[in-house]
Amino acid sequence: MAEVSYVKASRVFSGNPPVRAVDELSLEVSDGEFLVLVGPSGSGKSTALRMLAGLEDVDEGAIHIGGKDVTNVPPKGRDIAMVFQSYALYPHMTVAENMGFALKLRGVSKTEIKAKVDEAAKMLDLTKYLDRKPKALSGGQRQRVAMGRAIVREPSVFLMDEPLSNLDAKLRVETRANIAALQQRLGTTTIYVTHDQVEAMTMGHRVAVLKDGLLQQCDTPRALYDRPANAFVAGFIGSPAMNLKTVPITSEGAKLDGIIVPLSRAALDAAGGLDEVTFGIRPEALGIVSSNEEGMEMTVELVEELGADALVHGAVKIGDSSQRFVVRVDGRTPPTLGQHVKVAVRDHSEIHLFHPESGERLEA
Repeated sequence: MAEVSYVKASRVFSGNPPVRAVDELSLEVSDGEFLVLVGPSGSGKSTALRMLAGLEDVDEGAIHIGGKDVTNVPPKGRDIAMVFQSYALYPHMTVAENMGFALKLRGVSKTEIKAKVDEAAKMLDLTKYLDRKPKALSGGQRQRVAMGRAIVREPSVFLMDEPLSNLDAKLRVETRANIAALQQRLGTTTIYVTHDQVEAMTMGHRVAVLKDGLLQQCDTPRALYDRPANAFVAGFIGSPAMNLKTVPITSEGAKLDGIIVPLSRAALDAAGGLDEVTFGIRPEALGIVSSNEEGMEMTVELVEELGADALVHGAVKIGDSSQRFVVRVDGRTPPTLGQHVKVAVRDHSEIHLFHPESGERLEA
């Protein structure tokens, strides 16, 4: 059994005032689950991982692995294997020697080490590179060797700290698919840290979003995308980000550029007593409409052509200010720079409302 539990775990760095890098984190990770910790720089995700690994102190609360309190257990006693951003391979050793080194230190027999290394190498398509030194490998191959070194140890938990950040874009896509497939095959509990929300959404069974050391939401990628708990999660999850604007609200709906966007009775009730709300709509839920239809007037400032789709960035007047909206359109017929178009909400079920001050979601 290799469940992982953070029980109101905190890491507090001394200072004036003290910095709560991880603040009362409570999180349950099931046996065999692939959990991704995601957030911007300084959110506490790597610190949380290092606390689990025993590389950072736990100043408050506790951490459990497999039902055992490991808060004060040294790293070597936690039955974990860590894959870092830097590959940390020994340059004077071959691939096989690097992968089997931890087993050698444990006193495992040469025959068993070879069998485990050969099996891991076959999984990672490294068999033909076993006699090479790290300098003769590409970045992606070195990262696979680092993975292999973790696999042969057969730990209870894999910990991965931004392992793909040194790879180019194409190799990152390929390697993240390989890691997800490998974890599925091995069934080892895995906690993976990244700042890349696309990586998080495509790899994790669940994703935990952190900001300033606080857990914002932990759920499946689909649930995070469809029902973000607050405006921060709404703006962080999704590429491109959700359009989030603070707008006046009336008894009929949200007021944007002089038009009223109708809201459901439940949404209006949730926003009861507020003069303004933070209105959220994803780019794909907006569309360009004909000039005789009702919509927001938008001046096109940038068009990102992505092939099948295009992202249109433009200015819309809300109140006394001009605000940027992003609209996803058909890539074959995008508008041109400087063009004036009308934009309307295509799917009213995709509207999200948040409190303008706390940022919390207004609908259950």
